[in-house]
Amino acid sequence: MFFQQIINGLTLGSVYALIALGYTMVYGILELINFAHGEIYMLGAYLGIIILGFFTALGLTAYNMPIALVLTFILTVFFCASYGFTMEKLAYKPLRQAPKLSPLISAIGVSIFLQNYVMITQGATDKVFPSVAGNEGFTFADIHITYIQVAIITVSGLIMLLLHAFISRTRTGKAMRAVAQDKNMAALVGINTDNIISITFIIGSGLAAVAGMMVSVYYGLVNYSIGYSAGIKAFTAAVLGGIGNIPGAMFGGILLGLIESLGAAYISSEYKDAYAFVILILILLVKPTGLFGKESEEKI
Repeated sequence: MFFQQIINGLTLGSVYALIALGYTMVYGILELINFAHGEIYMLGAYLGIIILGFFTALGLTAYNMPIALVLTFILTVFFCASYGFTMEKLAYKPLRQAPKLSPLISAIGVSIFLQNYVMITQGATDKVFPSVAGNEGFTFADIHITYIQVAIITVSGLIMLLLHAFISRTRTGKAMRAVAQDKNMAALVGINTDNIISITFIIGSGLAAVAGMMVSVYYGLVNYSIGYSAGIKAFTAAVLGGIGNIPGAMFGGILLGLIESLGAAYISSEYKDAYAFVILILILLVKPTGLFGKESEEKI
Protein backbone atom coordinates (compact mmCIF):
# COMPACT_ATOMS: atom_id res chain seq x y z
CA MET A 1 0.00 0.00 0.00
CA PHE A 2 2.87 2.38 0.78
CA PHE A 3 4.41 2.15 -2.69
CA GLN A 4 0.98 2.38 -4.30
CA GLN A 5 0.45 5.69 -2.49
CA ILE A 6 3.89 6.84 -3.61
CA ILE A 7 2.83 6.37 -7.24
CA ASN A 8 -0.46 8.18 -6.58
CA GLY A 9 1.42 10.98 -4.81
CA LEU A 10 3.93 11.36 -7.64
CA THR A 11 1.06 11.62 -10.14
CA LEU A 12 -0.72 14.29 -8.14
CA GLY A 13 2.52 16.07 -7.24
CA SER A 14 3.54 16.29 -10.90
CA VAL A 15 0.36 18.26 -11.61
CA TYR A 16 0.92 20.54 -8.61
CA ALA A 17 4.49 21.14 -9.74
CA LEU A 18 3.43 22.31 -13.21
CA ILE A 19 0.95 24.79 -11.74
CA ALA A 20 3.44 25.93 -9.08
CA LEU A 21 5.99 26.75 -11.78
CA GLY A 22 3.60 29.36 -13.19
CA TYR A 23 3.26 30.99 -9.78
CA THR A 24 6.97 31.03 -9.09
CA MET A 25 7.97 32.33 -12.54
CA VAL A 26 5.57 35.28 -12.35
CA TYR A 27 6.65 36.06 -8.80
CA GLY A 28 10.31 35.87 -9.80
CA ILE A 29 9.78 38.45 -12.55
CA LEU A 30 7.14 40.78 -11.07
CA GLU A 31 7.00 39.86 -7.36
CA LEU A 32 3.29 39.35 -7.97
CA ILE A 33 1.15 36.46 -6.73
CA ASN A 34 -1.04 35.71 -9.74
CA PHE A 35 -4.12 34.36 -7.98
CA ALA A 36 -5.85 33.94 -11.35
CA HIS A 37 -3.31 31.28 -12.35
CA GLY A 38 -5.48 28.48 -10.94
CA GLU A 39 -8.30 29.54 -13.25
CA ILE A 40 -6.00 29.16 -16.27
CA TYR A 41 -5.49 25.56 -15.12
CA MET A 42 -9.28 25.19 -14.89
CA LEU A 43 -9.68 26.61 -18.41
CA GLY A 44 -7.18 24.05 -19.64
CA ALA A 45 -9.32 21.23 -18.22
CA TYR A 46 -12.47 22.60 -19.87
CA LEU A 47 -10.77 23.32 -23.19
CA GLY A 48 -9.46 19.76 -23.26
CA ILE A 49 -13.03 18.45 -23.03
CA ILE A 50 -14.37 20.91 -25.60
CA ILE A 51 -11.61 20.37 -28.17
CA LEU A 52 -11.59 16.59 -27.80
CA GLY A 53 -15.39 16.62 -28.12
CA PHE A 54 -15.01 18.58 -31.36
CA PHE A 55 -12.56 16.00 -32.71
CA THR A 56 -14.95 13.23 -31.63
CA ALA A 57 -17.73 14.88 -33.63
CA LEU A 58 -15.42 14.97 -36.65
CA GLY A 59 -14.64 11.26 -36.18
CA LEU A 60 -10.91 11.80 -35.54
CA THR A 61 -10.93 10.03 -32.17
CA ALA A 62 -12.44 6.90 -33.71
CA TYR A 63 -9.86 7.01 -36.50
CA ASN A 64 -6.75 7.77 -34.39
CA MET A 65 -7.08 8.59 -30.69
CA PRO A 66 -3.34 9.38 -30.05
CA ILE A 67 -3.32 12.02 -32.80
CA ALA A 68 -6.55 13.51 -31.45
CA LEU A 69 -5.03 13.73 -27.95
CA VAL A 70 -1.81 15.34 -29.19
CA LEU A 71 -3.75 17.93 -31.20
CA THR A 72 -5.98 18.57 -28.18
CA PHE A 73 -2.92 19.19 -25.99
CA ILE A 74 -1.40 21.57 -28.53
CA LEU A 75 -4.59 23.59 -29.02
CA THR A 76 -5.32 23.68 -25.28
CA VAL A 77 -1.84 25.05 -24.57
CA PHE A 78 -2.22 27.63 -27.36
CA PHE A 79 -5.58 28.92 -26.13
CA CYS A 80 -4.53 29.03 -22.46
CA ALA A 81 -1.29 30.79 -23.37
CA SER A 82 -3.42 33.35 -25.22
CA TYR A 83 -5.56 33.80 -22.12
CA GLY A 84 -2.44 34.32 -20.01
CA PHE A 85 -1.00 36.85 -22.47
CA THR A 86 -4.28 38.79 -22.62
CA MET A 87 -4.66 38.71 -18.84
CA GLU A 88 -1.20 40.21 -18.37
CA LYS A 89 -1.82 42.99 -20.90
CA LEU A 90 -5.27 43.96 -19.59
CA ALA A 91 -5.12 43.31 -15.85
CA TYR A 92 -1.48 43.64 -14.80
CA LYS A 93 0.50 45.80 -17.23
CA PRO A 94 -1.54 48.99 -16.57
CA LEU A 95 -0.85 48.54 -12.83
CA ARG A 96 2.88 47.93 -13.09
CA GLN A 97 3.75 51.23 -11.42
CA ALA A 98 0.84 51.10 -8.97
CA PRO A 99 1.15 50.10 -5.29
CA LYS A 100 1.70 46.35 -4.82
CA LEU A 101 -1.79 45.85 -3.44
CA SER A 102 -3.44 47.02 -6.69
CA PRO A 103 -2.26 44.18 -8.97
CA LEU A 104 -3.05 41.71 -6.19
CA ILE A 105 -6.65 42.94 -6.09
CA SER A 106 -6.73 42.84 -9.89
CA ALA A 107 -5.56 39.19 -9.82
CA ILE A 108 -8.35 38.24 -7.41
CA GLY A 109 -10.84 40.06 -9.65
CA VAL A 110 -9.63 38.17 -12.74
CA SER A 111 -9.93 34.89 -10.82
CA ILE A 112 -13.55 35.61 -9.85
CA PHE A 113 -14.37 36.77 -13.38
CA LEU A 114 -12.97 33.62 -15.01
CA GLN A 115 -14.82 31.35 -12.57
CA ASN A 116 -18.13 33.03 -13.30
CA TYR A 117 -17.40 33.21 -17.02
CA VAL A 118 -16.94 29.44 -17.17
CA MET A 119 -19.91 28.79 -14.89
CA ILE A 120 -22.21 30.88 -17.11
CA THR A 121 -20.95 29.55 -20.44
CA GLN A 122 -20.44 25.89 -19.48
CA GLY A 123 -22.91 25.43 -16.61
CA ALA A 124 -22.40 24.77 -12.90
CA THR A 125 -22.55 20.97 -13.16
CA ASP A 126 -19.54 18.69 -13.58
CA LYS A 127 -18.30 17.98 -17.08
CA VAL A 128 -17.15 14.49 -18.04
CA PHE A 129 -13.94 13.91 -19.96
CA PRO A 130 -14.20 11.00 -22.43
CA SER A 131 -12.47 7.86 -21.13
CA VAL A 132 -9.10 7.45 -22.83
CA ALA A 133 -7.50 4.42 -21.16
CA GLY A 134 -9.67 3.90 -18.08
CA ASN A 135 -7.91 1.94 -15.35
CA GLU A 136 -5.78 -0.03 -17.78
CA GLY A 137 -2.16 -0.46 -16.83
CA PHE A 138 0.25 -3.02 -15.44
CA THR A 139 1.06 -4.51 -12.05
CA PHE A 140 4.57 -4.60 -10.63
CA ALA A 141 5.26 -6.09 -7.18
CA ASP A 142 1.57 -5.72 -6.24
CA ILE A 143 1.61 -2.05 -7.33
CA HIS A 144 -0.95 -1.20 -10.00
CA ILE A 145 0.24 1.60 -12.25
CA THR A 146 -2.11 2.89 -14.92
CA TYR A 147 -0.94 4.07 -18.31
CA ILE A 148 -2.39 7.49 -17.55
CA GLN A 149 -0.25 7.76 -14.40
CA VAL A 150 2.85 6.83 -16.38
CA ALA A 151 1.97 9.44 -19.01
CA ILE A 152 1.37 12.18 -16.42
CA ILE A 153 4.61 11.53 -14.52
CA THR A 154 6.65 11.20 -17.74
CA VAL A 155 5.20 14.27 -19.48
CA SER A 156 5.49 16.41 -16.34
CA GLY A 157 9.09 15.34 -15.72
CA LEU A 158 10.05 16.01 -19.32
CA ILE A 159 8.43 19.45 -19.31
CA MET A 160 10.14 20.40 -16.05
CA LEU A 161 13.54 19.33 -17.40
CA LEU A 162 12.98 21.28 -20.62
CA LEU A 163 11.91 24.37 -18.68
CA HIS A 164 14.99 24.17 -16.47
CA ALA A 165 17.20 23.88 -19.56
CA PHE A 166 15.36 26.78 -21.21
CA ILE A 167 15.84 29.06 -18.20
CA SER A 168 19.48 28.03 -17.73
CA ARG A 169 20.83 27.87 -21.26
CA THR A 170 18.82 29.94 -23.73
CA ARG A 171 19.17 33.65 -24.46
CA THR A 172 15.54 34.30 -23.48
CA GLY A 173 15.97 32.32 -20.28
CA LYS A 174 19.01 34.37 -19.33
CA ALA A 175 17.04 37.54 -20.06
CA MET A 176 14.28 36.29 -17.75
CA ARG A 177 16.83 35.75 -14.98
CA ALA A 178 18.24 39.23 -15.58
CA VAL A 179 14.78 40.83 -15.35
CA ALA A 180 14.12 38.85 -12.17
CA GLN A 181 17.28 40.25 -10.59
CA ASP A 182 16.87 43.89 -11.64
CA LYS A 183 14.29 45.11 -14.19
CA ASN A 184 15.80 48.58 -14.52
CA MET A 185 19.33 47.33 -15.15
CA ALA A 186 18.03 44.72 -17.59
CA ALA A 187 16.28 47.46 -19.56
CA LEU A 188 19.49 49.53 -19.60
CA VAL A 189 21.43 46.69 -21.27
CA GLY A 190 18.82 46.36 -24.03
CA ILE A 191 16.42 43.72 -22.73
CA ASN A 192 12.79 44.37 -23.63
CA THR A 193 11.28 43.78 -20.19
CA ASP A 194 7.69 43.98 -21.46
CA ASN A 195 8.34 41.12 -23.88
CA ILE A 196 10.04 39.06 -21.18
CA ILE A 197 7.10 39.53 -18.81
CA SER A 198 4.67 38.50 -21.57
CA ILE A 199 6.77 35.41 -22.36
CA THR A 200 6.72 34.50 -18.67
CA PHE A 201 2.93 34.63 -18.55
CA ILE A 202 2.67 32.65 -21.80
CA ILE A 203 4.95 29.87 -20.54
CA GLY A 204 3.29 29.73 -17.12
CA SER A 205 -0.18 29.59 -18.67
CA GLY A 206 0.94 26.85 -21.05
CA LEU A 207 2.20 24.77 -18.12
CA ALA A 208 -1.12 25.26 -16.31
CA ALA A 209 -2.95 24.16 -19.46
CA VAL A 210 -0.99 20.91 -19.60
CA ALA A 211 -1.75 20.30 -15.91
CA GLY A 212 -5.46 20.96 -16.43
CA MET A 213 -5.64 18.68 -19.43
CA MET A 214 -3.87 15.85 -17.59
CA VAL A 215 -6.11 16.19 -14.54
CA SER A 216 -9.23 16.02 -16.67
CA VAL A 217 -7.88 12.84 -18.31
CA TYR A 218 -6.90 11.36 -14.93
CA TYR A 219 -10.08 12.06 -12.94
CA GLY A 220 -12.56 12.26 -15.81
CA LEU A 221 -14.54 15.10 -14.18
CA VAL A 222 -14.03 18.86 -14.04
CA ASN A 223 -16.00 21.83 -12.75
CA TYR A 224 -15.58 25.58 -12.67
CA SER A 225 -14.23 25.62 -9.07
CA ILE A 226 -11.28 23.23 -9.46
CA GLY A 227 -8.94 26.11 -10.21
CA TYR A 228 -9.35 27.61 -6.74
CA SER A 229 -8.38 24.54 -4.72
CA ALA A 230 -5.61 23.44 -7.10
CA GLY A 231 -4.30 27.00 -7.29
CA ILE A 232 -4.08 27.33 -3.52
CA LYS A 233 -2.25 24.00 -3.25
CA ALA A 234 0.14 24.89 -6.06
CA PHE A 235 0.83 28.24 -4.42
CA THR A 236 1.55 26.33 -1.22
CA ALA A 237 3.96 24.11 -3.18
CA ALA A 238 5.73 27.18 -4.58
CA VAL A 239 6.12 28.69 -1.10
CA LEU A 240 7.18 25.32 0.30
CA GLY A 241 10.02 25.04 -2.20
CA GLY A 242 10.88 28.74 -2.03
CA ILE A 243 8.74 31.22 -3.93
CA GLY A 244 10.56 32.45 -7.02
CA ASN A 245 12.81 29.38 -7.20
CA ILE A 246 12.07 27.06 -10.14
CA PRO A 247 13.72 23.86 -8.82
CA GLY A 248 12.03 24.61 -5.50
CA ALA A 249 8.61 24.79 -7.15
CA MET A 250 9.22 21.42 -8.82
CA PHE A 251 10.30 19.77 -5.57
CA GLY A 252 7.56 21.49 -3.57
CA GLY A 253 4.85 20.21 -5.93
CA ILE A 254 6.12 16.62 -5.77
CA LEU A 255 6.47 16.79 -1.98
CA LEU A 256 2.98 18.22 -1.62
CA GLY A 257 1.46 15.41 -3.70
CA LEU A 258 3.27 12.77 -1.64
CA ILE A 259 2.19 14.32 1.67
CA GLU A 260 -1.43 14.52 0.56
CA SER A 261 -1.52 10.96 -0.76
CA LEU A 262 0.21 9.36 2.24
CA GLY A 263 -1.80 11.43 4.72
CA ALA A 264 -5.08 10.39 3.10
CA ALA A 265 -4.03 6.71 3.16
CA TYR A 266 -2.58 6.44 6.66
CA ILE A 267 -4.36 9.13 8.68
CA SER A 268 -7.68 10.19 7.19
CA SER A 269 -8.87 11.12 3.72
CA GLU A 270 -11.31 13.64 5.21
CA TYR A 271 -8.46 16.00 6.10
CA LYS A 272 -6.21 15.45 3.10
CA ASP A 273 -6.34 19.14 2.17
CA ALA A 274 -5.04 20.10 5.61
CA TYR A 275 -1.88 17.97 5.74
CA ALA A 276 0.06 20.05 3.24
CA PHE A 277 -0.72 23.29 5.04
CA VAL A 278 0.38 21.82 8.38
CA ILE A 279 3.72 20.77 6.87
CA LEU A 280 4.04 24.19 5.22
CA ILE A 281 3.56 25.98 8.54
CA LEU A 282 6.14 23.76 10.24
CA ILE A 283 8.72 24.28 7.49
CA LEU A 284 8.20 28.04 7.35
CA LEU A 285 8.63 28.25 11.12
CA VAL A 286 12.06 26.68 10.69
CA LYS A 287 12.99 28.18 7.29
CA PRO A 288 10.76 31.13 6.31
CA THR A 289 12.23 31.35 2.79
CA GLY A 290 11.14 27.78 1.98
CA LEU A 291 13.26 24.71 1.41
CA PHE A 292 15.24 26.14 -1.52
CA GLY A 293 14.70 29.86 -0.93
CA LYS A 294 17.67 32.17 -0.55
CA GLU A 295 18.10 35.58 1.00
CA SER A 296 19.08 37.23 -2.28
CA GLU A 297 17.68 39.24 -5.14
CA GLU A 298 17.90 36.35 -7.63
CA LYS A 299 14.53 34.63 -7.98
CA ILE A 300 15.00 32.36 -11.00
